[in-house]
Amino acid sequence: MEATIAKSKSVTMDCHNVDKKLRQIFDLTEDEANFHMKQSAFLYQLAVQTMPKSQHCLSMRLTVEYFRDDSFDQELPVKYSDPTLQHYVIFSTNVIASTVVINSTVMHARDSMNQVFHVLTNGQNYYAMKHWFLGNTFKDAVVEVLNIDPFIPDYYDKTTPSHLNLPTEFRVSFHGINNASAMHSRTQYISIFSHSHYLLPEIFKNLEKVVVLDDDIVVQQDLSTLWSLNMGQKVMGAIQICSVRLGQVRSYLGESSFHKNSCTWMSGLNVIDLARWRKLGISETYWKLVKEQVSKEGSTALASLLTFQDLIYALDNDWVLSGLGHDYGLSTQSIKKAAVLHYNGNMKPWLELGIPKYKVYWRKFLNPENQFLNECNVNP
Repeated sequence: MEATIAKSKSVTMDCHNVDKKLRQIFDLTEDEANFHMKQSAFLYQLAVQTMPKSQHCLSMRLTVEYFRDDSFDQELPVKYSDPTLQHYVIFSTNVIASTVVINSTVMHARDSMNQVFHVLTNGQNYYAMKHWFLGNTFKDAVVEVLNIDPFIPDYYDKTTPSHLNLPTEFRVSFHGINNASAMHSRTQYISIFSHSHYLLPEIFKNLEKVVVLDDDIVVQQDLSTLWSLNMGQKVMGAIQICSVRLGQVRSYLGESSFHKNSCTWMSGLNVIDLARWRKLGISETYWKLVKEQVSKEGSTALASLLTFQDLIYALDNDWVLSGLGHDYGLSTQSIKKAAVLHYNGNMKPWLELGIPKYKVYWRKFLNPENQFLNECNVNP
């Protein structure tokens, strides 16, 4: 041992070279870590935005069956335009997501006889949706599937893509202060109407009131009281998010006129007075704002926020619990209390990335014995 120590003392060390070598190793490790972080983020976004293979199979199978089986003739066009009934609108390209929304709504309804659901989808998914909803019943409610593509006016082509747009989600992160020494980061996923929502008055010309449901929600209580809401001079009833105010996103709003203390609002569960919408020219206001904001990131969301400024009737927060698509910290008590669960965020319940403990509230409204779900191994 003494000989080894003596030998080590006799060896001269160049500290400069050792330092240089350690720095090189550190730099290489840091570069490799950054590469893997970027790769992980890319793959995560790819997984979020890509339709699962099983759901693609389901869509293809249903489309083939639609053209193979012409025995269905169950549509009730009289009910589709009856203004005395309760009309729910869902924008979706996802068969199982829209099914969960309708099934959960009907299962908790006191009277499903008065319920009419309008599923607005695109040409690519129209026949799959059509076959699915003609082949499945939802108590006494009726379901209409509409291809929205023919409704998109040609004169909007330069402003908006000529296809279905689902509700837009944008992420807002900012720092808050818990106390004098501690800071924390808060993240909100705000879901806002897309271009397609502003075609509602044109699509439903005979209706004066509709409730719009996003396809990433689950209904847990009867929604019939929404139809008796007195919204006064307001156009839309929505959940307001006062943790994010317009003043906090002013860098995106530019020189537009807005009240900085106004709360943002969420899509998910929205009561819309179509008669007042038409009277105030809401759609025209929106398209005008989109053209003004077209060069800015998130122009659709920002135009929607400005369009409905001072026109939102604030729904009670007990109606909707948001965050099931990104927030792991929601309590079981708050989940059970909410009338509607909103899976806003990237981790949708039909994806493998979905938060497991929240999936149970969504999955129970799917029929695991369905032939097509079994054949395509759809088991979210």
